[in-house]
Amino acid sequence: MTKEEKLVVIDSLAEQLRTYPHFYITDIEALNAEQTASLRRKCFEKEIKLVVVKNTLLTKALEKVEKADAELVKVLEGPTSVMFANVAKAPATLIKEFRKGSDKPVLKAAFAEGCVYVGDNQIDALCNIKSKEELIGDIITLLQSPAKNVISALQAGAGQKIAGIVKTLESRNN
Repeated sequence: MTKEEKLVVIDSLAEQLRTYPHFYITDIEALNAEQTASLRRKCFEKEIKLVVVKNTLLTKALEKVEKADAELVKVLEGPTSVMFANVAKAPATLIKEFRKGSDKPVLKAAFAEGCVYVGDNQIDALCNIKSKEELIGDIITLLQSPAKNVISALQAGAGQKIAGIVKTLESRNN
C-alpha cells in the first residue's frame, strides 16, 4: 500500500468515526466465508457498517478525530474489524445474537454513548445501554405518574370527598 493509499484509508476511517457516534472494535478472524457473509448481512439489516481495518491505520484515524483513548489503542493488536453504528447497543445485541452459532466476533473495545468499554466481558453492559431518547421517555413517564394519580383520584370517589372537605372548610371560614 502506498503512502497516498494509506492516507485515503485514514481519511475514510476518520470520516466514519465522525459520522457514526458509536463504534465497536472486534475480532472476526476465525469466521469462515459463509459466517462472514452472514455477519455482514445481519450488520446491513441492523444499519451497522462493518469494516476490516489495519491497526496502524485505525490508530491514526482515531488520533485524527481525537478519539485515540489509551484504552482503545491498547486493544489494537491482531486482526481487527470495526462496527460503526448510530444506535449504541445495536452492535452488542448483534454480537450476542450471532454468538449463538459461533464464538466470534469477540469484542475488543467499544466507544458507546461517549464512554469506552474494554473487553469481551462488556457485551451484557453494552446490550443494556439506553439511548438518550429512551432515558427521556423514562423520565417523562416518571413525571407523569404523580399527575395521573391526582387526576384519577379526582375522577374517582375521592374527588367528591375532596370537594366536600373544601365546602366544609369554606363554610367554617364564613
